[in-house]
Amino acid sequence: MTTVVRIHETGGPEVLKVEEIEIGEPAEGEVKVRHAAIGLNYIDTYFRSGLYPAPNGLPLVPGGEGAGTVVSVGPGVDGYAPGDRVAYVGPPGSYAGERLIAAKNLVRLPDGIDFRTAAAMMLKGLTAQYLLRQTFRVEAGQTILFHAAAGGVGLIACQWAKHLGATVIGTVGSPQKAELARAHGCDHVIDYRKENFVERVREITDGSLCEVVYDAVGKDTYPGSLDCLKPRGMWVSFGQSSGPIADFNLALLAQKGSLYACRPTLFTYIAEPANLRAMADDLFEVVGSGVVKIEVNQEFALTDAAEAHRALEGRRTTGATILVP
Repeated sequence: MTTVVRIHETGGPEVLKVEEIEIGEPAEGEVKVRHAAIGLNYIDTYFRSGLYPAPNGLPLVPGGEGAGTVVSVGPGVDGYAPGDRVAYVGPPGSYAGERLIAAKNLVRLPDGIDFRTAAAMMLKGLTAQYLLRQTFRVEAGQTILFHAAAGGVGLIACQWAKHLGATVIGTVGSPQKAELARAHGCDHVIDYRKENFVERVREITDGSLCEVVYDAVGKDTYPGSLDCLKPRGMWVSFGQSSGPIADFNLALLAQKGSLYACRPTLFTYIAEPANLRAMADDLFEVVGSGVVKIEVNQEFALTDAAEAHRALEGRRTTGATILVP
């Protein structure tokens, strides 16, 4: 038996129920992992609320990120053995003391990266990797705008983008978060609760605007994000923490300067194990070298997952948050 947090119906944080279940042994191609730490991500709230449908229906154990030790391996699994230190980002199921997961979703942890750091960075760090190095390849001399710069992805991405030589503008929602963003790579920080971020971007750039806007906020930053872009700039919408964008008007892209827009998702980029490993190696290199620092600013017991969701949705968190079994 293992402790899990499971939902039987969609709704608020109160639908997260602590239970004991039997998960069995790994099947063909699977590995059983005992978690040392579990990542908390905004996408977890989407599955819980019903905004995103549960992949295999309900009941559902949420969570798609964790780190721990291999307990056992199923038939046909090569490259992993009991005792191996691993981390993953994958399908829901990580809100658990132990879980079964396809071996193709795993990566082996380097000796210099501990479980807490790994659980805090896999989804967020790999997201930063594909945003900065694949969706729009940031280069030295460019200017980028990153919304929610003090969030989990934002703190990683802004450090990384600064290392790449970009001028980094970040938006935040409080003076405390502004300080955090400045300490993690932002050259300029805009408190969107006090300032009009479009006007401030124009002032900061002397009207030249940005090559790319990374936007995980959604409703509250649209269509303003488009007004921060140079002609033929790219708007990368990769989340919707303030709510989904309704009635997206494709014609705006033409009117505002032949803009590009995309809505990427991490799981497309890591669908092939070779791509996952290459992206993870890139992430491990910048973290291991100290270019990107991963800070776990909140920690909750697994059994307090509902309170963790309340803190996340209430914007009371900064950086990374983990659950500990």
